Amino acid sequence: MRPLRYSINVTLDGCCDHREMTPDPDSFQNAIDMIKAADALLFGRITYDLMESYWRPLASDPTEPFAHAIDAAKKYVVSNSLAQVDWNAELLRPRSLQDLGKAIQQLKDQPGNGLLTGGVTLPMALAELGLIDEYEFIVHPRIAGHGPTLFAGLPKHIDLKLVSRQECRSGAVAMRYEARR
Repeated sequence: MRPLRYSINVTLDGCCDHREMTPDPDSFQNAIDMIKAADALLFGRITYDLMESYWRPLASDPTEPFAHAIDAAKKYVVSNSLAQVDWNAELLRPRSLQDLGKAIQQLKDQPGNGLLTGGVTLPMALAELGLIDEYEFIVHPRIAGHGPTLFAGLPKHIDLKLVSRQECRSGAVAMRYEARR
């Protein structure tokens, strides 16, 4: 069984608006390493659209190693509104939260190194279903003063165990946790 890992950048006050972050070389390298270690990426429609529109055009630029890593990765996109996807992606169309759980569990049941997800909406549903095995928060030294924030409205708490911590030169800290089951 391959684990499902969730990684996101967040400010000290919990804002996960990507426009509030200033990733540094250390956090980019961390993201590249996570992508390369995963068998596939798992995106919701919004995250897929954001990543594809920004990083795909940069994939041929040798000075953009993150763009090259994300471009090369296998991707699964969860959406009922997209007609099709490309960019080395496969469309998943669950009709309900229960269908989503079954589809993701089938992906997790396959042999391999793991799946990596990001974003806000899809990971909220995956957390609610208890499908995320590892959480990584890259906490940036900024107070945004606004949202969106992570896991607002989660119906139950999730206990985590810290398994690693890495400081970046920028002052950001990448903390990796395992879900306690």
